[in-house]
Amino acid sequence: MGFNNWARYMGALNESLFVSTAEAMISTGLLTAGYNRINLDDEWSTMERSANGSMVWDSTKFPRGLPWLTAHLKSRGFIPGKYTDAGNLSCGGFPGALNHEETDAADFARWGFEYLKLDGCNMPDTSEATYRRVYGKWHTILSSMADPMVFSESAPAYFAEAANLTDWYAVMGWVQQYGQLARHSRDSLVWNSTNYWPDITGWDSITFNYGQQVRLARFQRPGFFNDPDFLTVDHFDTTIDEKRSHFALWCAFSAPLILSTDVLNITAEEIAYLTNKDFLDVDQDPLVQQATLVSQDGSWDVLTRSLYNGDRLLVVLNRQAEIGDIEVPWARIGLSPETLNTPPSLLAKNLWTGKETTVDLAAGGIIAKAVPAHGTAAFRLSHPSPGSSVRVIPTGMIFNTYSLHCLTDSRCGSLIWANCTARDSQVWRARPDGTVSSLLDESKCITEEAGGVVATKKCDGEGKKWDYFVSGNLINAHTQHCLTEGEGGEAYAADCGYLTNEQVIALPAGMTI
Repeated sequence: MGFNNWARYMGALNESLFVSTAEAMISTGLLTAGYNRINLDDEWSTMERSANGSMVWDSTKFPRGLPWLTAHLKSRGFIPGKYTDAGNLSCGGFPGALNHEETDAADFARWGFEYLKLDGCNMPDTSEATYRRVYGKWHTILSSMADPMVFSESAPAYFAEAANLTDWYAVMGWVQQYGQLARHSRDSLVWNSTNYWPDITGWDSITFNYGQQVRLARFQRPGFFNDPDFLTVDHFDTTIDEKRSHFALWCAFSAPLILSTDVLNITAEEIAYLTNKDFLDVDQDPLVQQATLVSQDGSWDVLTRSLYNGDRLLVVLNRQAEIGDIEVPWARIGLSPETLNTPPSLLAKNLWTGKETTVDLAAGGIIAKAVPAHGTAAFRLSHPSPGSSVRVIPTGMIFNTYSLHCLTDSRCGSLIWANCTARDSQVWRARPDGTVSSLLDESKCITEEAGGVVATKKCDGEGKKWDYFVSGNLINAHTQHCLTEGEGGEAYAADCGYLTNEQVIALPAGMTI
């Protein structure tokens, strides 16, 4: 949680900006709320290195030097971080770190920085192997330091929109071994975005990175976070409801909350949602389980996750251009009163209003009323007995993270991959014993039969149990075949390939990986 200058100010950074921003973060209560990092982004240096090979800060921008600035920020309660690039030049054309890694790491530490964002422009080549080698070198250097820096990796962003996503998946696999967070997709839209991308709105930017994030939940774990990039609080063409949704969704993901905004002129309304303790508690929850999609139909997205103390989070996103209501049944939230020890009622706290109410299970589910256009509703569900957990079964969509098609059941048991429409036939339960059933008919489980045929059948016999891996493969425990999407949308089981587009699948949060 903290601040970065890039999306709001780009290269117009200087000592005064960071000093005044720190004071504004203190006076507005942002620091007290937990926003305690201040990170310098690109264009902080001169255009050339010194004779001894070190980078040189721009003394016009930073007249008292970066060691003075980091010491000052620390004295005010902040943790300073900085940017460099893994290639020959930064994205802004300033010196990159390639072949200077040891020197730069030592200098950054000596100057007082404790966090490093490593971008990936201007690499020797664009291969996944080269990125892995260079980022791996940084991992070795940083992890061997007496006081290792937090390592933020931008490598995945350079593979996220390829025609073939195999390399993106591969990069996401190794960045979690090297650092603590990874920016996986496009930059958040900069403040003066019409100069660069006139056809992309602020809401487009938010929903694009949101759409990338939901593909990657399997990688997140305690100690590693998927990073969908900055909260652009004062972008000129986002409504207050869109800004609030941006914040709420990032909290549901337990994503890093890095503000890139003019904090000196932030509004009271913006401060109110950014310091909402109920949402921040979700974001900082030690389980760090990323919310995943229960359903999606173009009008509404429904997401759930579990929390460390046993509570259950429900978030709904209204994608429509008008206000609306939605009811989410208990089964879709993951509750199963018939099979789990569920109390007759639950406590439901509206995270926007802070109001907690008792909801009887007889009500059928949670109703979100008057959700604004592009707005969100969020509820924290608790057991009425203190210390008890809301017992759930991981429930939600199973979708191909390349095609975005949903695995779809049918009354006759045949399975296909199809556009997501939020039907019960596209909402699946992944039980602890490895069996998987749709809400269309929970008495039937996904089964691999002879010849790789996949269908839903009665939940007994061989071929019913499946294991899920961080690779994104759903593998039959008996045959070791992977669930696969065919070119025509057919669902079948086949030999597992290496991170192939047709076999990398997202499942509900909470399934053992």
